[in-house]
Amino acid sequence: MLKIHRTNSSNPQFLLLVNDLNAELAVRDGEEYSFYAQFNKVDKINHVVVAYWDDLPVGCGAIKAFDEESMEVKRMFVHPEFRGRGIASSVLEELESWTRELGFNKCVLETGKKQPEAIGLYSKSGYNIIPNFGQYAGVENSVCFEKKL
Repeated sequence: MLKIHRTNSSNPQFLLLVNDLNAELAVRDGEEYSFYAQFNKVDKINHVVVAYWDDLPVGCGAIKAFDEESMEVKRMFVHPEFRGRGIASSVLEELESWTRELGFNKCVLETGKKQPEAIGLYSKSGYNIIPNFGQYAGVENSVCFEKKL
């Protein structure tokens, strides 16, 4: 059974899941990994979600302020053995609810073209592709999305 827990970036289960995420991205992104890794620090993220399947931490995601109206979705991950069960959608829905509760009306995010599962998740969840923002402007492998809540 799936349970979603709100926490922050000091949560040990979140940190373990982020390590798994980083290992997967290092393989997928290859030589580009170090460029992306510099933007994925988690030490100061106050809004983190950890998904548990029968008390086993299997997925995570986070949000952080992007601008006055938007939160940026970060560190979305579901352990490969648990994919296809709707966990990522549940994590994303919880992050969107939290975003609204905090008074923001939009989520933005960046993912890579080498992560077609993520692109599929965001597309089916109502996110629209936007021009690459900030440090991702002009980066060929990046795809940026937004969703008005």
